Amino acid sequence: MDPKLLEMLVCPVTKGPLIHDRDRNELVSRSARLAYPIRDGIPVMLEEEARKLTPEDWEALKD
Repeated sequence: MDPKLLEMLVCPVTKGPLIHDRDRNELVSRSARLAYPIRDGIPVMLEEEARKLTPEDWEALKD
């Protein structure tokens, strides 16, 4: 994921910042507790395509 692109992208739900999770190839919104997939190098920034973070995912992000 291009760092400059990541700086420009925000969560479409909360307009908050996103974190790139390289292991899962997702962009994570802590404020919305959603993870947006990256497919073929393209972030899919649709709420209906996002995965809800599990309690385990949420705990891992706190570290």
